[in-house]
Amino acid sequence: MLRRRQLRGTPPNEPVTLVGPRVELRPLVASDFQQWQEVRRRCGAWLTQWEPLPSPGQPDTVEDRNAFGSRCSVRLREIQLGTGFGFGIFVDGQLRGEVNLNTIQRGARQNAYVGYWVDQAVAGMGYMPESVALVLQFAFDQLHLHRIQIAIVPRNTASRRVVEKLGLREEGVALRYLQINGVWEDHIRYAITAEEWVEVGGSIVAAWLS
Repeated sequence: MLRRRQLRGTPPNEPVTLVGPRVELRPLVASDFQQWQEVRRRCGAWLTQWEPLPSPGQPDTVEDRNAFGSRCSVRLREIQLGTGFGFGIFVDGQLRGEVNLNTIQRGARQNAYVGYWVDQAVAGMGYMPESVALVLQFAFDQLHLHRIQIAIVPRNTASRRVVEKLGLREEGVALRYLQINGVWEDHIRYAITAEEWVEVGGSIVAAWLS
């Protein structure tokens, strides 16, 4: 559910908290740095194999508290502009990952992209499908977007299981789609539209959010 009352039909431009049966999603803030550092250090090798290399000279958000604070400020600005919503995934108050609604495009597209990562210690426990289900519900019911896309490296079977559990439609392979860990990697593209959400959203909510 959405833990902040919104005017019906008005997309939010301020931070929101989304609450599921087991997870709470909220924007990360500067005071989350210690938890962020702990999980990102512990899972570093497991996570960075699926992430872009940082830009040269860019401060490390895992080791630099100010850089992490700046990252939080950038995400807040995206919320204010309506171009993105980033959420930390919290289980019993502990940071266990992130799920982000990125590159929100309005006009004729009404489109956005979802990206996510999870603490290796809780991978496979169903927290990520629940989190993505919350974001889909928010994207379609509150932001009134028309299309959500998720792109995954084919060999990343753990991430692919998330979208498969949710029943998202596979659209094919985009060749050399994103730079991942220094290599231009192919990605399988998954998507769901507002029309499909009307048909299957109730089942997703019943399975993961009830």
